[in-house]
Amino acid sequence: MTKLSSASKQYDYDAIIIGTGPGGEGAAMNLAKQQKKVAVIERYHKVGGGCTHWGTIPSKALRQSVSRLIEFNSNPLFNDGEDTKHLTFQDILSHASAVVRKQVKLRSGFYKRNHVKHFLGEASFIDAHTIRILRHDGSIEKITAAQIVIATGSRPYHPDNIDFNHPRVYDSDSILSLAHAPRHIIIYGAGVIGCEYASIFRGLGVKVDLVNTRDRLLSFLDDEMSDSLSYHLWNNGVVIRHGEQISRVDANDDAVIVHLESGKKMKADCLLFANGRTGNTADLALEAAGLKANSRGQLNVNDSYQTEVENIYAVGDVTGYPSLASAAFDQGRIAANAMLKNANKTTLINDIPTGIYTIPEISSVGKTEQELTEAKVPYEVGRAQFKHLARAQITNNLVGSLKILFHRESKEILGIHCFGENAAEIIHIGQAIMQQKGEGNTIEYFVETTFNYPTMAEAFRVAALNGLNRLF
Repeated sequence: MTKLSSASKQYDYDAIIIGTGPGGEGAAMNLAKQQKKVAVIERYHKVGGGCTHWGTIPSKALRQSVSRLIEFNSNPLFNDGEDTKHLTFQDILSHASAVVRKQVKLRSGFYKRNHVKHFLGEASFIDAHTIRILRHDGSIEKITAAQIVIATGSRPYHPDNIDFNHPRVYDSDSILSLAHAPRHIIIYGAGVIGCEYASIFRGLGVKVDLVNTRDRLLSFLDDEMSDSLSYHLWNNGVVIRHGEQISRVDANDDAVIVHLESGKKMKADCLLFANGRTGNTADLALEAAGLKANSRGQLNVNDSYQTEVENIYAVGDVTGYPSLASAAFDQGRIAANAMLKNANKTTLINDIPTGIYTIPEISSVGKTEQELTEAKVPYEVGRAQFKHLARAQITNNLVGSLKILFHRESKEILGIHCFGENAAEIIHIGQAIMQQKGEGNTIEYFVETTFNYPTMAEAFRVAALNGLNRLF
């Protein structure tokens, strides 16, 4: 492998990072802090990648605004039910845009302070060490590096039989440019993105049809969490259609009509197609570097995120699972360590926490009940209902629960699953204990420690006591 430390003698840069999302940033910052000469290439006019501009940040900012709206309208202290407050999608977009601007400013500062050269334009390979940059004004520049990281992320999948240029047809990126206030929306695809937007639009009072191509929502979740989400969406008026596939879409000036293979037809103001994503590799000229993406535009990598070409690495969504912003940053950091030939080899943790920002949130870490049952692991369950917690009663966030799965004999924590407001924050308390070695990772920790009162963290103590009481 080419030695990174000697790169400056042969190449323009020690490393070139293609993409400035979480994966690219993680790699660039790690390398720059080790005094390496680093360049990043971003095709969009601002840094941050899809995570900052179209995905994680704007959608979660939208969700926060809608969640606060729901809280206001449901709290008798602020609203007597006679003067319900209403907001449109355009109203809450202004808050999301402000958050995006702050994130861009912050992330731009990271690159400047660490002396990372920023190139604006489309990157493509000339060979394994040479990148061609097509600038927006049509000019071309070529730069070289000893090592290259592909961190180009992913984009919404577009089937050929749907016209995404029609003003009533959106994907999860273009929905942020929604110009009208729909009264009824069809969301095709009930994965994480589809469920999150179903919560957002329903919270704004929009009629929502959620079309799921599978037989249950988010089947990778623990069954109880999936069932809780299904019930909560249904209870709030979302119509969920399981096991359906689109046959065709007819869109006109007034409405969009979705025809399903089962023969059903649905009519709405617009369609949000949120069924799958594709790695952003089509324009990279990978073959010039000796690489080839799979049918989903993704690249194969080893546990250090090295591709088949020894000096080229790939991180983030372009490598497929787990397709999380949090994991992408760590992947970039790990790839940089490998490029630096760091003797202390690091790998991605086994139990990656999942945060799903529906209303309410869902978060989990570790094994599900289904997985433990299939593996014939003797486990027990401890539960805490949020409605019984003083803090939940004070904040009027009564919907939700925490579930701890633990080994009946060793009492080792095997999985934690949370449904409710701030679930993505609450889960990290349990995650920290799960990462401990030996006797430190047992459910008894939550009984023996002292929690602030009243807090939502108290749910861990309540769930632990509930679970231990089941042992005999």
